[in-house]
Amino acid sequence: MINSTVDDNGHAQIPDQEHHCHCCHFHSQNQQKPPAPIPKCLPKRIILVRHGESEGNRDDAMYTITPDYRIPLTPKGIDQAKEAGSRIFDMVSDNSSSDNWKVYFYVSPYVRTRSTLREMGRAFSRRRVLGVREECRIREQDFGNFQVADRMKAIKETRERFGRFFYRFPEGESAADVYDRVSSFLESLWRDIDMNRLHHDPNDDLNLVIISHGLASRVFLMKWFKWTVEQFEYLNNLGNCEFRVIQLGIGGEYSLAVHHTEEEMLEWGLSPEMISDQKWRAHASRSSWKDKCCWYLDAFFDHLANSDEDDYDEVKSNFSD
Repeated sequence: MINSTVDDNGHAQIPDQEHHCHCCHFHSQNQQKPPAPIPKCLPKRIILVRHGESEGNRDDAMYTITPDYRIPLTPKGIDQAKEAGSRIFDMVSDNSSSDNWKVYFYVSPYVRTRSTLREMGRAFSRRRVLGVREECRIREQDFGNFQVADRMKAIKETRERFGRFFYRFPEGESAADVYDRVSSFLESLWRDIDMNRLHHDPNDDLNLVIISHGLASRVFLMKWFKWTVEQFEYLNNLGNCEFRVIQLGIGGEYSLAVHHTEEEMLEWGLSPEMISDQKWRAHASRSSWKDKCCWYLDAFFDHLANSDEDDYDEVKSNFSD
């Protein structure tokens, strides 16, 4: 297990050897020696799970008579959740061959996500679960209080023309709004890890399981990997009880390519460049980010000169033509 925390770019950070908070300064003055630094352990995996099939997934008419947050799972959705729990158990336990691991759950407050968590939890014993927290910021995109079928169909057609990320539903949210609150949640999540609010033993692999919704999971990935709006627009939604595994690579970077195959990532809508980046992350160290930065810049600039002199000569040439 790597004792560290993560910066805003998803890179591992080794904690300072000295700790300078006020309480520790007071303690050191009285004890005449500095306290040992608190170990900060990165989670081995962050697992994003979409809820099981809901009555709204099966019949859009449910949204016209039931508030979105109250819509329950179908019997099929319950079975999907049980199966997802078993699959995740097999993964984090290495098919029951590993004993040093724990899980911590974050869950959207909607009925269908809480029910998914309840059924998934049947795969885990109490000693494996560090805790669970209901988190409103990973709830479903708000579409309005009640959804009238004909009106919603027209609205969604407009969204396709406007763009999925920026279009805001009347009386509801855009994907950009969801991005903002998911970003806030991500900051809180790292504070939980940094301050060991999860009460995690550094000898155990920590697995964070986030049970949420399709769009919230996609914008989480967008925020995590710094994907652009254009790249987001090509992403496909998760199926019911599908999950994405962001796993810590050998060099301290997180990547989808540690657990998932290239074929899977293509099906999700990742471009060849995005998949190449995920493969790099699976083996890269933090110090190699500078070398990789050229690829990142190329996504925003048509051309960058190799030197200031080359840039000046090219600009001068363009003006003289």
